[in-house]
Amino acid sequence: MTTTALPANVDDPVNSRILAVSEDRVTGFARRPLAVIADAAGVEPDTVVARIAAMLDAGTIRRVRQTLLSTSLAPGALVAWRVPQGSLNAAFDFMFDQDPFTGHVVIRSTDHQTPGSDYKLWTTLKVPRPFDLDAHCRYLATQTGASAYKLLPARKLFTLGVGHVRRRTIEPGDKTDEPGRVLDTEVVDLTEREWRVLTALKREFTADELRHAAGADGELWAPRAAEAGESLADFCAIAESLDQRDVVGRFSTFLEHAKRHADGTRVTRYNALFHWRVPAGQEIAAGCEVARHHCMTHAYWREGGAEFADVNVMGVSHGTDKQRVLAHKAAIDAHLEAVGIGVGYTNVFWGGRSEIKPSEVSPFAYRDWCRARGLDPEDMTT
Repeated sequence: MTTTALPANVDDPVNSRILAVSEDRVTGFARRPLAVIADAAGVEPDTVVARIAAMLDAGTIRRVRQTLLSTSLAPGALVAWRVPQGSLNAAFDFMFDQDPFTGHVVIRSTDHQTPGSDYKLWTTLKVPRPFDLDAHCRYLATQTGASAYKLLPARKLFTLGVGHVRRRTIEPGDKTDEPGRVLDTEVVDLTEREWRVLTALKREFTADELRHAAGADGELWAPRAAEAGESLADFCAIAESLDQRDVVGRFSTFLEHAKRHADGTRVTRYNALFHWRVPAGQEIAAGCEVARHHCMTHAYWREGGAEFADVNVMGVSHGTDKQRVLAHKAAIDAHLEAVGIGVGYTNVFWGGRSEIKPSEVSPFAYRDWCRARGLDPEDMTT
């Protein structure tokens, strides 16, 4: 199967129909996820495979993978770093290239000097048990020249999930009829066998792997089962068990949303991290109300502390126009006030340079990483 002549831009009508499903609507573990996408999008399965592979080859899609609910697999946090201006890009490069446990890496700024605006490097971090987030950050600080860091673990998460393609047509104030759902951040312990399956399950798919599955009766997972040393039936049974334990997220095609695509277009331009301070005791209610709004991609209860004016609800929104992003936020602010949740302080941290990769969550990979860097894994437990 060749994809050389196939459209690879998101505005193509067929691609748009596929992406409206494949970004975020295949929840949990699916035995044949590509067939699920085809059925929901109303597109032939072979066409779905060919188009997704073409977009992956072109860089329109950044990655295709089974996501995990990593908050269930390893303790994590959003981390704000204070780094000297002259070292900022080098620190960014180190976090992205050298630390597999760091996921998102973003340089952020504010429109005015505000509490926390000197924390310009923001990352997400997962450190599997029994290793320690703070110990890991102390090591990263020695490697990057960071003078301070602030760990912002999520106390609660609020479910979202409108893909970038559908999000482009959302109007300020568009929201669901029901509040967002609350997710806890308790970590699930896995056996070595389950880790082997999970490691094979979560690895990104290449375009050739997708095309091969199309010619193998849709059995996308058969090679991954062999990699994990399992029969296909046992592999799928373990994956389904992990799904039932809230470890598995969704099968997803991730768009390259910040950088320009090959045709010069971008799915989004502005990446905004919203901060709100709401009255103590109303954090969950506020998070659920924020999560109603379709413009949001993430929402969390995080305690910012004095460094960030004691904000306690955070969320991320994307858009192609700055004023429209601010209009979305203004609509959320007004909605919070309308439902009786006062906003004592709010701020926006705008994203600049950014890179995203999945955070490694395996404790076995963590031990290997420590040894490769000359660290004693036991020193990283406290």
